[in-house]
Amino acid sequence: KASPPSGCGTSRVAHCVLFPAQVLVAEDNVDFRIHVENQTRARDDVSRKQLRLYQLYSRTSGKHIQVLGRRISARGEDGDKYAQLLVETDTFGSQVRIKGKETEFYLCMNRKGKLVGKPDGSSKECVFIEKVLENNYTALMSAKYCGWYVGFTKKGRPRKGPKTRENQQDVHFMKRYPKGQPELQKPFKYTTVTKRSRRIRPTHPA
Repeated sequence: KASPPSGCGTSRVAHCVLFPAQVLVAEDNVDFRIHVENQTRARDDVSRKQLRLYQLYSRTSGKHIQVLGRRISARGEDGDKYAQLLVETDTFGSQVRIKGKETEFYLCMNRKGKLVGKPDGSSKECVFIEKVLENNYTALMSAKYCGWYVGFTKKGRPRKGPKTRENQQDVHFMKRYPKGQPELQKPFKYTTVTKRSRRIRPTHPA
């Protein structure tokens, strides 16, 4: 029995390798795309976290992901209270933790690749790498089990991680705000100070 692909080590696909920040010396034949992608995989424990409220619409089930306590499904209607998700993201990188607003359970993937809800989201099993695909859908890959994705069948049942691939429709999702719910994170407003009056005047970014 093969062991789960714990972590994103060098024995796995190159784009999953995690490295700390480092200084690169300009050399011939250096692929800086790999360096940039590695940096987006790194955790940022210094910058302010961003909290978003939205739903994840499943391309296969035609419904939304629900965190029903320890049980996970993709059968939620638009606006369903169990389909409203609180998503914590880093201002640097693409790693997220997803919590059901109603149940306060986190979406996690265990070592068998099963999607489960947990009351404590501190484990790396509850961290996912958010990937925006060429078709504008979003895929969520486990940060601990490289190559395993959040996925659902047409009936909204969770797929196990080892049976998922990035190009499968089962792992494609679309972010949607719940009916009547404004975005939690308000746009940041810039301010300028004039030399003549020194008064602060709010402006909006172009």
